[in-house]
Amino acid sequence: MSEPTKNAGEQVPRKRIAIITTLWKYLSHAQHMGDRFLVGYPWEGRWHNPPIDVVAVYADQKPAEDQSELRAKEFGFKVYPTIAKALRCGGDKLAVDGIVIIGEHGDYPVNEKGQILYPRYEFFEQCVKVFEADGRSVPIFNDKHLSYSFEKASKMVADSKRLGFPLLAGSSLPVTWRLPPVEVPLGARIEEALMVGVGGSDPMDYHALEAMQSMLERRKGGETGVRAVQLIEGPEVWKAGADGRWSRRLLEAALSRSTSRSGIGMEDGRPQDWTRSGELETRVKQPAAYFIEYNDGLRATLLMLNGAVQDYNFACKLRDSDTAAGPAIISTQFLLPVLPNVAYSSCLVHGIEEMITTGVAPYPAERTQITCGILDRCLDSKVGGHKRLPTPELKVIYQPPEIARYCGATT
Repeated sequence: MSEPTKNAGEQVPRKRIAIITTLWKYLSHAQHMGDRFLVGYPWEGRWHNPPIDVVAVYADQKPAEDQSELRAKEFGFKVYPTIAKALRCGGDKLAVDGIVIIGEHGDYPVNEKGQILYPRYEFFEQCVKVFEADGRSVPIFNDKHLSYSFEKASKMVADSKRLGFPLLAGSSLPVTWRLPPVEVPLGARIEEALMVGVGGSDPMDYHALEAMQSMLERRKGGETGVRAVQLIEGPEVWKAGADGRWSRRLLEAALSRSTSRSGIGMEDGRPQDWTRSGELETRVKQPAAYFIEYNDGLRATLLMLNGAVQDYNFACKLRDSDTAAGPAIISTQFLLPVLPNVAYSSCLVHGIEEMITTGVAPYPAERTQITCGILDRCLDSKVGGHKRLPTPELKVIYQPPEIARYCGATT
């Protein structure tokens, strides 16, 4: 991601932002991102201080370990009792240049699909009401899902277009470092794709799905939407592999990028080929496979393999190749550096900074919109007996950015 354009010796005017969050405590997303706006972050071999001032915060919940008031005292901003007051900084008109919505962590209800009902949509709609009342709008970033609901996510994207403000959203995984730093060539024809993820639903499968989407959107024709999804679990996952519904060769390619170990590799240090040792089926007690059928015929699979690895790895097979070995396979790991610094959030904050300072989102919110829809409908499949679900409503059409937008990208 590039720095905001400026002439030699020119000072970039400082921007004022409001952070609207569910809560701000140690290791929360608000702490990871908010602190980077307050104290800076490492970027391309130096310490970078954003030309941005946090001037207002709204925290929906304040547990005993709340840090919002502590940060306010230290850095001179105010924590307001409502979103509208935060956006207006206590006055009667919109008084910020950008908004960062971080609806992650906190005590919120969980529905029958296992989705935590974070009020991201409700936070966003309160911002939109201020825009409408005050006759001015500013860029908004929304952390992770736009909403647990595809319908709400779609309304958020539609509102940004209706009022004409930049909207950026999503996970840190698409913009973090990649090992190795590879990208699907723009306009490539992808034959099949597979992602390996770990963690619970719905927070961690979302990360994996959006990382995979950031690769697949670069295929020939761009994104045209999803026609059907299915989520299966347990032994049926292994049977689906044996039947060819997902590729063992792509699983091998994805797992070859993993830098974590489980099983025998942890017990006596030996390397192992998960795809042939048979230990994968033993170690992964409850596998899950998310099958995605795109409108243009592409088929992609997310395998959630808790117990095998502890990282996120992707592989795809390109249809065009000049190699004698046949279609080329691209594979990489989406790197998540360790706690407590979680340096990958610097990559995400840099994109937010770019949007707020330039007024242009570095990649489309439709990437997040369609990922919200894929996960929402996959969970519908899960609670509905693991059936295949046609998804004509997921006809989300967009083009990816021409330039790769991740840390360490060379183009």
